[in-house]
Amino acid sequence: MKLLRPLMLSTLFAGAMCGSAHASLATFQTFVGNYGVSTDGFGSTTQAGSISAFVPAGAVVTAAYLYTSTYAGVAGIGGTLAGTAVNYSTLLGATGAGNALQAARADVTSIVKPLVDGGPGGTYGFSVTETSFSQDGEALVVVYSLPSLGISTIGILDGFAETTGDTTTINFASPLDPSAPGFSAEMRLGIGFSFDGLPCGATSTQSSTIDVNGTRITDSAGCNDDSDDASPNNGNLITVGGDDDPFSPMLPPIAQDHERYNLVPRIASGDTSIRIDTRNASDDDNVFLAVFKVTGEAEITNHVPEPLSLSLVGIGLLGLGAQRRLCARR
Repeated sequence: MKLLRPLMLSTLFAGAMCGSAHASLATFQTFVGNYGVSTDGFGSTTQAGSISAFVPAGAVVTAAYLYTSTYAGVAGIGGTLAGTAVNYSTLLGATGAGNALQAARADVTSIVKPLVDGGPGGTYGFSVTETSFSQDGEALVVVYSLPSLGISTIGILDGFAETTGDTTTINFASPLDPSAPGFSAEMRLGIGFSFDGLPCGATSTQSSTIDVNGTRITDSAGCNDDSDDASPNNGNLITVGGDDDPFSPMLPPIAQDHERYNLVPRIASGDTSIRIDTRNASDDDNVFLAVFKVTGEAEITNHVPEPLSLSLVGIGLLGLGAQRRLCARR
């Protein structure tokens, strides 16, 4: 694959897309170079707990973002991370669901970076609190750089759940060889207000689908995997594909869908792109976050319904259709 010097790219149209009814998840940031990414989730009706990031020894934090997912609007949302107040200043748009589902983002680089840079490496835990009962939980995304890492493309996409479905294409400069040592391609999702009964999958009759290069990999994602509580309730309904989660198996039942997906098995030698088709029709959960990490330098484009159209600007991610899944809500 074509390799370039490390760089970070910001998407010019991200803000406009977040406000559009035709694009659910839009690219927030793209990183191309010697980068890695960590993700984790937390939810609890106690409104206090811990969220973590895995950062190797010698790595330097490039960016860190904390998301909160809400189910009754965004009035009064807030909280702390590692004892420092967090301002969720960026609202990501509301779904069409009747529960006023919406997520918000805060830049917490200034909080995370001093606690990680120069540290021993490994898993770092951060205390997290909430100020509103409507906050179902949080997702932490940390991007770090380390010269010994190979060249990768990392895309952070955020927004809200759309029901119409989208197609995302990851294009590569050279044909892919998925058997090459170190090759990887994965997707992680953050879903708020996600509920499938107790235990997971006990009551859900709703579903979403994800197809990769024309093959179905899951019909269901969700449940409140990242709740610290024993039972699902308003205030803890969140799941985030994280570092500690295994890859979801092929066509998993709900309880085994961890919102982390290995795309490599769906890639054939010689492919120059990865196509991801997503569809969610029930309009109940809120898919507010998608994180991609692929080996090499990639260009990720989003195909969204008319009349909205986007032009590709530079190298990077210009948008992604929502992965959506919806489950029964009580």
